[in-house]
Amino acid sequence: MPANIVVPEVGESIVDARVAKWLRKEGDAVSAGDPLVELETDKVDLEVGAPQAGVLSRIDRKDGEDVKVGEVLGVIDEARAGASAPAAPPAAPAPSKAEAPAAAQAASASAAKEKEKSPRSTPTARKAAEQHEVDLNQVRGSGDAGRVMRRDVEQAARGSAPVSKPAPEGAVAKPSPPVSEAPRRPDGERTEERVRMSKRRATIARRLVEAQSTAAMLTTFNDVDMSAVMALRERHKQSFKERHGVGLGIASFFVKASIGALREFPRINAEIQGDEIVLKHYYDIGVAVGASEGLVVPVLRDVDGMSFANIEKQIRDFARRAEDGSLSLADLKGGTFTITNGGVFGSLLSTPILNPPQVGILGLHKIQDRPIGVNGQVVLRPMMYVALTYDHRIVDGSEAVRFLVRIKELVEDPGALLLE
Repeated sequence: MPANIVVPEVGESIVDARVAKWLRKEGDAVSAGDPLVELETDKVDLEVGAPQAGVLSRIDRKDGEDVKVGEVLGVIDEARAGASAPAAPPAAPAPSKAEAPAAAQAASASAAKEKEKSPRSTPTARKAAEQHEVDLNQVRGSGDAGRVMRRDVEQAARGSAPVSKPAPEGAVAKPSPPVSEAPRRPDGERTEERVRMSKRRATIARRLVEAQSTAAMLTTFNDVDMSAVMALRERHKQSFKERHGVGLGIASFFVKASIGALREFPRINAEIQGDEIVLKHYYDIGVAVGASEGLVVPVLRDVDGMSFANIEKQIRDFARRAEDGSLSLADLKGGTFTITNGGVFGSLLSTPILNPPQVGILGLHKIQDRPIGVNGQVVLRPMMYVALTYDHRIVDGSEAVRFLVRIKELVEDPGALLLE
């Protein structure tokens, strides 16, 4: 009996997807649960498995097509299972009892070799392998059960040069240009390239435009003297890492400071629903993470009950999984407030855009020595500009300014964070 392969329900906020790549072709025999097709959504990539054993008799939606939840991607025909296998030649003699085990072993060995040709890997790893022309069979996986991750492919690409094909006999070999050399083009030729947006990038673009058109966004700025935080980190970095297995970064200080400030200014931890303000008495802080596929914002749940070490561990885990494509939808859902750090890329000052339906986002920036006045003297201090973008529909300017001042006070006096 035929069974439809449908786009599964991934989560309440995901209604469509894109067919990234079919892993099988029409006529292939499959077992129940075998991965058939990769789908790309704005948040996560996933594989759709075979609903039953049989033959992939029809593919309805091709690579690159956009599809919606519940739509049919193809059909598995149970009645045709084994129909595509070629008939055995009538003249071939049946193996004897002694030969049968050997034949079975040969078949098993052949199947094992075939399996080895396709090592377990994530969808993003396979994309990276295609982009960098890396043979996945030559890449050692660092994921669960040896699964090849995107970072493994990129490391292999950095550590090895592409293999060149041998020139035909008698041909004169041309010297290869350096890898870093830009491609040459005839004088006057102006080249262009069209690259289709990924599903995630298209959704990011749409949501950012929506945020600007639906919210009354305004940004206020301040600067923070990072001397106390940097001195504290220097004193405790070794013992902290030995005890917790993770370094003490600056992110955890700002997460803790944000919670203290949000308690004092609860409307920045709220959202608008119609003509009502929904005040949230819990703190789920989104931390923006830049990955090669685009920005994602995984969420630290109930972060007010987390220690500095747990915050640092969770953020580093988010960054790793954002790059190898293993973040789940649950990691990305919700959030009451967001922190983004452009300073890791060298940004000195910027105006972050809200992550709807949130009404506040804190932007961190590069730490830079700057002259400031202290007790009537000009001294050099490691300073960071911070920015708060807020929705002026429910957050007043005075609230936003005082919120940022409270962030400054807490970070400049890290001991106060313990009291919070």
